[in-house]
Amino acid sequence: MINLEQLELWFVTGSQHLYGADTLREVAEHSREIVRYINATSKVPVKLVWKDTVKTPEEIRQVFAEANFNASCIGVIAWMHTFSPAKMWINGLKIFHKPLLQFHTQFNRDIPWNTIDMDFMNTNQSAHGDREFGFMLSRMNKHRKVVVGHWKDDQVLDRIASWSRAAMGWHDWQGARFVRFGDNMRYVAVTDGDKVEAEMKFGYSVNTHGIGDLVAVIDQVGEREATALVQEYMDTYQVASSLKNDGAQYQSLLDAARIELGLKGFLEQGNFKGFTDTFEDLHGMIQLPGIAVQRLMAQGYGFAGEGDWKTAALVRAMKTMAIGLEGGNSFMEDYTYHFDAGEPMVLGSHMLEICSSIAMGKPSCEIHPLGIGGKADPVRLVFNVKGGPALNASMMDMGNRFRLLVNEVEAVEPLHDLPKLPVARVLWKPYPDMNTGCAAWILAGGAHHTCYSQNLTAAHLEDFAGMAGIEFVWINKDTDLYHFKNELRWSDVYYRLNKI
Repeated sequence: MINLEQLELWFVTGSQHLYGADTLREVAEHSREIVRYINATSKVPVKLVWKDTVKTPEEIRQVFAEANFNASCIGVIAWMHTFSPAKMWINGLKIFHKPLLQFHTQFNRDIPWNTIDMDFMNTNQSAHGDREFGFMLSRMNKHRKVVVGHWKDDQVLDRIASWSRAAMGWHDWQGARFVRFGDNMRYVAVTDGDKVEAEMKFGYSVNTHGIGDLVAVIDQVGEREATALVQEYMDTYQVASSLKNDGAQYQSLLDAARIELGLKGFLEQGNFKGFTDTFEDLHGMIQLPGIAVQRLMAQGYGFAGEGDWKTAALVRAMKTMAIGLEGGNSFMEDYTYHFDAGEPMVLGSHMLEICSSIAMGKPSCEIHPLGIGGKADPVRLVFNVKGGPALNASMMDMGNRFRLLVNEVEAVEPLHDLPKLPVARVLWKPYPDMNTGCAAWILAGGAHHTCYSQNLTAAHLEDFAGMAGIEFVWINKDTDLYHFKNELRWSDVYYRLNKI
């Protein structure tokens, strides 16, 4: 995963020479204090870096140009302490292409009723300085996040932190590489898409390598390496007796370890951040990767099955956004329904590949027949997932734009044992209710593959969609189908007219 200590958000304060040297010194010290305070709270996961107050068009363009090409800078927070004429910002904003947050705050929380004078008013003009800046951003149709409130307010800092996590995910996508082992599952529509458009829009590339290229790397894994990884399995999981050293299927566990080491080696050699595979293309592989995929996802790699590169990239982005947060993120699929009238639920799972980061308790390492793929029985981790708030997110190529769809859900701990279901699984109730949530998902063209998150919110993903310039659709507690269908119609018209 990425190293957060290497990432920065630049804090840029706007003013002008009109106010004189004394006022500009005060402006600079105020903005320094804001940066020091926010960094000291540790609420924002990356470091804020103070930049000199910008007062001219040349200074503004220069700081934005430097931000563009600085590999550590993942975005800019802009604040107008005084009035900063917005025509000065045009050329800088024209060239800037990283995430931007407009921080509508002021240094003093309260009006100093007994001492306020015109000098104070001239210095502390955020109330209309930010409106001037905001007009130009809107006039230029420049996307930004707007956060309003005092800089010592915890809720305000939480909103900045949420946006910064989206910026982390967006930064991680730029220049990222994802590999597909084999092609898309035959005849499947929603998992496919325009990879050229995706690279132009999102900044990551997707390319296919033949399964033989991977098998060649797996075949190079030595006995000692595989045995050491098997021991790690023994120490980490509850391993089925048949897979232990004296068990009848121990060789299958060794084979699974070789697959994991080969996969990881291939990803590291190619500098890939995620991958896909498909059970329709396993030529030369002994078994479909199960435990290997689960563990690699837990290490931060993006993954999706059946060649679904969009979901693999989304899983990686969401894992990056969630660094340091409690809980996990995993490739997921809506598998089957529980239509009980009193408590309807969805059972989410996949054939093998659910990330162990969302496991409740210690996973069990087991081996069972798969029933499809025509290969040896694959080793996998089996576990349940705890209850609590969560969400499912899905990325679709709608032809004229990409759509990011989010459904908030409430996970439910299993009501019964599932002794004959040998896969990782999670139960959830979609919001606002089972029927409405599922209908809205289908009306929006939502895919059957998702990223399931225990620690991100719709706000993170809305900010992320804004940075990407794509459509965001949200199914939540307040969703009703009449208004939801109208929202989809209006959105379709907007994107057809604007062609963005």
